[in-house]
Amino acid sequence: MSRTLAVVGGGAIGLAVAWRSAQAGWKVTVHDPAVGSGASWVAGGMLAPLSEGWPGEDALLQVGAASLQRWPDFGSELGALVDEPLFTSHSSLTVALDAADAADLRTVAEWIETQGYRLELLSRAQIRAAEPSLAPSIRLALLASTESAVDNRALVRALRLACEAAGVAFVAESVVDPESLPADQVVVAAGTGAAALWPGLPVRPVKGEILRLHHRPGVAPAPTQTIRGSVHGRPVYLVPRGDGIVVGATQHESGLDTQVTVGGVRDLIADAQTLMPSIGEYELYETAAGLRPMSPDNMPIIGRVSDRVVLAAGHGRNGILLTPLTADAVVAELSGAPLPEAKNCAPDRFGPTGRAH
Repeated sequence: MSRTLAVVGGGAIGLAVAWRSAQAGWKVTVHDPAVGSGASWVAGGMLAPLSEGWPGEDALLQVGAASLQRWPDFGSELGALVDEPLFTSHSSLTVALDAADAADLRTVAEWIETQGYRLELLSRAQIRAAEPSLAPSIRLALLASTESAVDNRALVRALRLACEAAGVAFVAESVVDPESLPADQVVVAAGTGAAALWPGLPVRPVKGEILRLHHRPGVAPAPTQTIRGSVHGRPVYLVPRGDGIVVGATQHESGLDTQVTVGGVRDLIADAQTLMPSIGEYELYETAAGLRPMSPDNMPIIGRVSDRVVLAAGHGRNGILLTPLTADAVVAELSGAPLPEAKNCAPDRFGPTGRAH
């Protein structure tokens, strides 16, 4: 008989864990009152571990790159289940507006090469040829030809279908104590709610606001690749979608607040327009805010914390990127053979994480 598994949390991480576990022979139930409605629904969907890297962040680069390598097969398998494109771009461009940002791009390019990867620096002329809608004031760019982006909402829909096809059951109820669930094993993949479910877990919420813009007739089309930059010290990204662009994202340490602020919308529009002047002619279709589940070192927390409980938490702003690796790591943990690529994500790096009685 199949062993039973309860997955607490129905975002991209929880759904992927449930799907892969069911494929591995587990009888799986997902517990979530509103599947796919949290941070996974608001995310930008960037898969950019290389261009977002920085010297000294070796462990974060390694886990991100390992997950990026899984995405082509993972995405192809899921993409066959939905009647919409899952991938929305297949490269990323990080741009510099001033000399300091340009120096940072050169630093990243040099460091990434020492780690065994390659990013390409583009001149003004090359930038204009690649993305003519970008501002002519951009002086340098870093091209990552292997960094793609996915439609996060299409991903959630595909994962739900994949789970259903694999026989995963869904219970639309909140869980208070994961150890009270009757399953043989339990995976806590509840985003920012994981800290309440496993007291002592160092995961905190960080609010991020995003805009969804629709293209209008006669306006310059969206970039063909993901665009990232910094304006007045504020990071901003433009991620292509079939109907326009996702612009993000602010970052606020504001507890569980998910209200979109006037200031947040103002800054995102102004910064996005600095990178792409014609974006002001797009339709402002949706504003939203989600809560990133951040860990102290910005690394996910994946691993066993008791005989019955495995954590898949603390993914921060990289939840979509790390979805396939996390699913594989949890299935490996459940089988008793932890995944080598996830060794730096072990919960015990923060000290004892067992629940206090």
